[in-house]
Amino acid sequence: MLKSQQRSEGASVQPASDFDAVIVGAGFAGLYMLHRLRGLGLSVRVYEAGTGVGGTWFWNRYPGARCDVDSMDYSYSFSEELQQEWTWTERYPSQPELLRYLNHVADRFDLRRDIQLETRVTAAVFNEATGRWDLQADTGDRVSARFCVMATGCYSAAKIPNIKGFESFKGKWYHTSHWPEEGVDFAGQRVGVIGTGSSGVQCIPIIAEQAAELFVFQRSPNFVVPARNAPLDPEFVRRMKENYAQYRRDARETPFGAISDTSGKLALQVTPPERRLLFEKAWKEGGPNILITCPDVFGSKEANDTVVEFLHSKIREMVDDPAVAEALTPTDHPISTRRLCLDTNYYATFNRENVTLVNVRTSPIEEITPKGLRTGVAEYELDSIVFATGFDTMVGALFNLDIRGKAGKPLKQKWAEGPRTYLGLMTAGFPNLFTVTGPGSPSLLTNMVLSIEQHVDWISDCVQYLRGHELDLIEATVEAEEAWVGHVNALAGETLFPLASSRYWFRGANQPPESRSFLAYAGGLGSYRKRCDDIAARGYEGFALTAHSQRGASTDPGARTGT
Repeated sequence: MLKSQQRSEGASVQPASDFDAVIVGAGFAGLYMLHRLRGLGLSVRVYEAGTGVGGTWFWNRYPGARCDVDSMDYSYSFSEELQQEWTWTERYPSQPELLRYLNHVADRFDLRRDIQLETRVTAAVFNEATGRWDLQADTGDRVSARFCVMATGCYSAAKIPNIKGFESFKGKWYHTSHWPEEGVDFAGQRVGVIGTGSSGVQCIPIIAEQAAELFVFQRSPNFVVPARNAPLDPEFVRRMKENYAQYRRDARETPFGAISDTSGKLALQVTPPERRLLFEKAWKEGGPNILITCPDVFGSKEANDTVVEFLHSKIREMVDDPAVAEALTPTDHPISTRRLCLDTNYYATFNRENVTLVNVRTSPIEEITPKGLRTGVAEYELDSIVFATGFDTMVGALFNLDIRGKAGKPLKQKWAEGPRTYLGLMTAGFPNLFTVTGPGSPSLLTNMVLSIEQHVDWISDCVQYLRGHELDLIEATVEAEEAWVGHVNALAGETLFPLASSRYWFRGANQPPESRSFLAYAGGLGSYRKRCDDIAARGYEGFALTAHSQRGASTDPGARTGT
């Protein structure tokens, strides 16, 4: 019996080494992908490295872990019954609640019987002789599949900084994305947190309440706005559920995949007092609303500066020490060009006597010592170190696998100067390999769940089309891929993203500007959906479609190019 049978969650799965489709990852994307492909009658196996389903929300268990999209938006829309039966408790769902939800979905749709846990796929190689993908896992499993779907997630490959002396530390260290399931008690400890991105912003206030001393090592301050999280009003939930189906249809056509209130007024076309009132209203409402209050904030540096000035004033109001407030104030990027962080008591935490902010931009970390951490000017004795250093966004999880396409070419080699995809769904030279919310798709610039559903639906419809037309392979053409990368970069150029000093959203930052790839499609989810639908309606324009008996030659009308 294969280990896939032994490790599968369901006892009814028959041993197999060949599948119609293999899915890597059992988070939001993997679970829905399994549901759709199984509904088409395909034999499917999902491989998941964790001991449970949930993806990002299985691994990220750090204190304060919470989604920054409203719960009634950040959930599946494919099943009206699911929408009606599940009731969220808070405006922004916590990690435990999200994990309960995803486990509920796995049970409700009987998905576990095709999911193999504790199995990390290590290699996926396209076999040109068979037209199939050969996959290998760390368990020793070897399987093949006609279609391979990477549902590995954008936030799944932890980035641990390469700091001298790391192995010498005598205390304990943690990364926010691999938090111990039993939790951590920091009572009485001297704790260092490295990083002030979203996970740092969420965990720092909670750790500060436990630790005897907390040292926050910050390189680049981020814009942080209040979440205003609270229990959901039952009446609000009732009204939403009454109109959920229509709401979701409308949300799919928006740029972000969620419907938000906007003033419709341009920041530069109202008086400063009126503009201040608009921003104050958004500040009191909480969440990312301040970004969409005035739509010119995304394309005009002058308009963006008005929001930045407002947020700078808020930081000065909330932080008692002027020097600390200045250090917490972002000045190197326009708001929206890096991920906006939502907080609960983040800035107030720096007013606590047991919290010290250490600016590692002016005094970089030189090494980790047996007793703690040393910068250029001081040494800090620590009992525990928390790395809130984020992820190798979008591509890291793919690079952690040995993915090889035609002629054995590694994906990592092809993307050495930046990822190149068509629609964020496929890459030339890698037939039948799909990436869910991959580079070049709207993904992280939108409500991820609706973006995931759009990708999964498109992939499922594509597979159904191939089977209905007796076609076996689909592959992005080089011409369509190049055009798409150019289009994605051009869209980014119309925004303020290129002004972010860290090139946060770019890959291949060491390459000439024309070679860099912007990681996400900035044209909005609604516009992207239409392009994908139009391409499919034109017989999958920009893709080469091949029958099994004609591998190496394209069939008509499938082989199309262009965008």
